[in-house]
Amino acid sequence: MNPVEAICKNKIVAVIRAQEPKEALEKIKVMREAGIKLFEITVEKGKMLPALSCAKELDDTVVMAGGVITAMRAQEAFEHGAQLIVSPVFQTGLAKFCLGSKIAHIATVSTPNEAYSAWKARIPIIKIFPAKPMGRIEYIEDMLRPMPFLKLMPSGGISLDDFKDYLDAGAVAVGMGRCLYKDANLHEIKERARYVLETLKK
Repeated sequence: MNPVEAICKNKIVAVIRAQEPKEALEKIKVMREAGIKLFEITVEKGKMLPALSCAKELDDTVVMAGGVITAMRAQEAFEHGAQLIVSPVFQTGLAKFCLGSKIAHIATVSTPNEAYSAWKARIPIIKIFPAKPMGRIEYIEDMLRPMPFLKLMPSGGISLDDFKDYLDAGAVAVGMGRCLYKDANLHEIKERARYVLETLKK
């Protein structure tokens, strides 16, 4: 299964921000034990690139590189094992590089115009950030009403309580970050991940 198909099937992308690769891997391992399979590791700091290689060694895990703006960083992330590149912006140059290099790519947008432009540039899944300030679930519904062909993945401010509402509104997946691990030890992180997957099944 390619990474785009995996996102659409599994629905939950854990967005990992950490200061060191070791910290990222600790979070990823306990979430993986709980059942989460998709991880976006933010690598705008080059020192986080090794976390991609280590995370990819986990069984049945899709590893994505987040925070990528340049083609050079995209290439580095790919060489470290990233199966998909996530950019915090929509940039045509990066989109063309990933398309030409046959590297799966998700671009981030905020407005309907940007979303349509990303779709025209053959971005398979479009990240909506920040989802909460932009209008939460209603914003996703409003964007999809005239453009139901968009595959949207909202992220930013999504909580343990409302993530499923975004999926019910038509999002193909959600990006979940701090709500999974903020102010939590490893045991609590695992329990939060398990709660998300149990809620999803219901």
